Amino acid sequence: YIPTNVISITDGQICLETDVFYRGIRPAINVGLSVSRVGSAAQLKAMKQVCGSSKLELAQYREVAAFAQFGSDLDAASQALLNRGARLTEVPKQPQYEPLPIEKQIVVIYAA
Repeated sequence: YIPTNVISITDGQICLETDVFYRGIRPAINVGLSVSRVGSAAQLKAMKQVCGSSKLELAQYREVAAFAQFGSDLDAASQALLNRGARLTEVPKQPQYEPLPIEKQIVVIYAA
């Protein structure tokens, strides 16, 4: 048995990071630590299709980017992952109080 107040605590959480914030990425969400019980069930079908692997790609990007800062030679696949991750990091940025309509968000993410 799990008490109701504990269940409501685990409904979802967003973890923010100050270093991400200071790099200009807002909202500064750590997608690896943030969780949601609703998840993609609340997304439009088109958004699910274009974002399906984005969370994994962003996690892989951060891992390879951390390795790449040591100046190691990277293979073509790692370089492609760095390029894709950089695009996926830039694409969600929007001016404050000026969110893009969902249709435009889907197109922009698909193009990334």
